[in-house]
Amino acid sequence: MKMLLGHEWVDRSDTIDVRDPFDNSLIDTVPSANAEDVQIALVTAYAARETARKMTTYERSQVLLKTASIVADNLEDFARTIAREGSKTINEARGEARRTVNTLTISGEEAKRLTGETIPFDSFPGGEVRRGYFERVPIGVVLAIPPFHDPLNLVAHKLGPAIAGGNSVILKPATVTPLSALKLTEAFIEAGLPAGVLQCLTGHGAILGDALVSDKRVRMVSFTGGLEAGEHIANRAGLKKIGMELGSNSPVIVWKDSDLEWAAETCVSGAFWAAGQNCIGVQRIYIHRDVYDRFRNDFVARTKAYTIGDKMDETTNMGPMITEAEAKRVESWVAEAVEIGATVLTGGGRTGALMEPTVLENVPENATIHHSEVFGPAVNLYPVDDLDEAIAKANSVDFGLHSAGFSNDLTICHRMAEGLDSGSVIINDSTDYRLDSMPFGGVKNSGLGKEGIRFSLAEMTEPKVVCWYLPGVG
Repeated sequence: MKMLLGHEWVDRSDTIDVRDPFDNSLIDTVPSANAEDVQIALVTAYAARETARKMTTYERSQVLLKTASIVADNLEDFARTIAREGSKTINEARGEARRTVNTLTISGEEAKRLTGETIPFDSFPGGEVRRGYFERVPIGVVLAIPPFHDPLNLVAHKLGPAIAGGNSVILKPATVTPLSALKLTEAFIEAGLPAGVLQCLTGHGAILGDALVSDKRVRMVSFTGGLEAGEHIANRAGLKKIGMELGSNSPVIVWKDSDLEWAAETCVSGAFWAAGQNCIGVQRIYIHRDVYDRFRNDFVARTKAYTIGDKMDETTNMGPMITEAEAKRVESWVAEAVEIGATVLTGGGRTGALMEPTVLENVPENATIHHSEVFGPAVNLYPVDDLDEAIAKANSVDFGLHSAGFSNDLTICHRMAEGLDSGSVIINDSTDYRLDSMPFGGVKNSGLGKEGIRFSLAEMTEPKVVCWYLPGVG
């Protein structure tokens, strides 16, 4: 596939192979953009910010709604692209494609809700002869850097509100999963988005990243990825807005009065969806000691029943990790935990990029797999006796994106909701739940700012005050 640079689709002699992580087969190639391409993108985006700003609310909304319609009409094609280039099974990929339609539709709707307010200037003496209001205006050029694990919907979560707010966008998709982003870019162009308002620059972050992030023409960086990369971007960005979702190490509390079968079912799904490469995936489960054995046995049995393998097989529950190197990393984290005292209840093995769904107990708190984001198919079980203890342990790591709690006691649920230190607390469901319109973002090392269309739209626009001095009206 070609990349969209300037006002045209272009190729380059240097290319990047896009391979299926299941069998390493070649799917396609994309251009490997260079430093000169970065400057073309920046010049184009900076000029196109005026084009984007002048689009009417109706025009922005219609482009977004039509793009949603194009994705909906080609849902299976988008789903197969997601599944082939990434880690998701075909069924998981279909779910992501459907969510993308919803994300773009919400963006089209929210474009029409981008309003300001009147300001009571007479609320302080001296303002009696003043009238005014504020409106929200575009910030200019948005740099969108999405991750590999949701290669379509998380792109839509950046492009949708950016375009709804009247900005121009440079999209730098993940190097290993650029095809879904390119297909979505094609859909935006087909839907009538003016030339230059969106560009999709494929290539290696090491070559493109710093030049894009640090350029003063870029007024906001919207990034989803790892903590180390996020810290690097923050250090390089300079004076501009930064929105970051940097992952998590999501805890779940299962209390003794819970529906244990439901808790086990939804937490297994939450731990191993997309081979565990999920920023809100279940990683640590704190279970009341009275029901620990029962929950553990059910959880392990459900995990053992998982079918792993070919992503395109309708019966497969879990596919490979994004690369063999990532699978080796998770395998090494499991081995490290075992070496210092953890027990593997099931899984732990690896074949190429296929990492078995893995359940651990007796995991020491100094184990990497306990305190860091595993971003792979491994989950830790811990017995607890006291709710305050469970909440304290859940909060003990340096992440706080999602957490969850299970109980049929309303008081217990409220204590968990109040006590868990995270951007969202999910009650009687796993951490792996997100509505595309809700505010989404974490505390501590989980990031800065909020996503969710209305909230991203606020981040990607600025309030502009208009004040009238009108002598004689007071």
